[in-house]
Amino acid sequence: MSNEKKDAKTKGLDPRTQETWKRVQLARHPERPHTLDYIRQIFTEFVELHGDRTFGDDPAIIGGLARLDQRTVLVLGHQKGANTKENVARNFGMANPEGYRKALRLMRHAEKFGFPVITFIDTPGASPGMQSEERGMAQAIADDLWAMLTLRVPIVAVVIGEGGSGGALAIGLADRILMLENAIYSVASPESAAAILWHTAAQAAQAATAMRIGATDLLEFGIVDRLITEPEGGAQTDVPTVMSQVGAILREELETLEGLISKRKESGLRKLLAARQAKYMRIGVYSEAGTPAPGAKRKGSHTQNGRENGTPLPDPAAAPATPSP
Repeated sequence: MSNEKKDAKTKGLDPRTQETWKRVQLARHPERPHTLDYIRQIFTEFVELHGDRTFGDDPAIIGGLARLDQRTVLVLGHQKGANTKENVARNFGMANPEGYRKALRLMRHAEKFGFPVITFIDTPGASPGMQSEERGMAQAIADDLWAMLTLRVPIVAVVIGEGGSGGALAIGLADRILMLENAIYSVASPESAAAILWHTAAQAAQAATAMRIGATDLLEFGIVDRLITEPEGGAQTDVPTVMSQVGAILREELETLEGLISKRKESGLRKLLAARQAKYMRIGVYSEAGTPAPGAKRKGSHTQNGRENGTPLPDPAAAPATPSP
C-alpha cells in the first residue's frame, strides 16, 4: 500500500485509532519474520513432517521435530510467503482442513513421546473456500481445540503476526500465550468486523480499535500471558534481536512448565491440565449490568461461561485422550 493510500485510510482518525491501525499494518508487513524464520534461527535439527494421513499435505501449516538446546520439541505454525508466488503456494497462511489434521497428528505424536509443543500463530484465518467446508473445516478445528485442551505435554504458543479467528485459535490453545508487541489476535479481521457492523470494510481501523486486538489490550484482559517487545518500526527492522528475545523467553516458559511436572509426573500433569482448562474458562467470564461486584451477595443465579456460580470446573484429567467419534 502506498504512503498516499495509507494517509487516506487514517486521515481524520483519532490518535488511538491511528496507532492501532499502524500496528495492524506492522502485523501484516510482508517482510515480517514468518514461522520458518523462527524455526531456522531459534531451533536446530528441524525435521519437517508432512501430511494428515487422510487427504494430503498443506503448505500453509508446517510442523516437525526440532531441538531447543538439549530438549526435543514439536514445532508447528502457519506459514506465509515472502513474495506473491510463495504466498499463492501457501495460500497466504490460510490453512485447509488437512493442515489442521496434520497439526493434530503431530501434536498426538509429541504427546506419545513426551515432547513439549511450540506453535507460531500468523494467519488471517482458516481458508474460507467451499472445498474447505466440504472437507470438514469446522470438525478439524474442533478436534485441534479438544486435543490441545487435553494434551499431556506443555504447550507454548507465540502470536508473531496476524492471529485471525478460529484458524489462529486452532493451534493457540496453550498453557502460555506469548505475543509480539505489534502482532494482533482477534475473533475476526478488522475488515470483516467492519463489514458486519457498518456494512463497509472502509471502517476497518475503527473496528480494530473497538475490538482491542493489540498485544497490550490482550495482556490486560489476561488472554495472552506475556508481551515481547519489538524494535522501532517492527520485527522486520532487527530480526536477530527479535529471534534472540523469542528464543530466550521460550526457554524460560518451557522450564517453568516442565518444572510443574518434573518431580511427580502424574500429579504434575493433572495440575498442568487443570490450569490450562481454567485459563480458558476464565476468558469468557462476564458480568451483567447492575449485578453486584465479585464477592458481594447476589440475589438469584448469575451465569458465567454457561455455568452457575460456584459450579466447579470439570476435571480435565478425567477427559479422554482423544475425541469421541
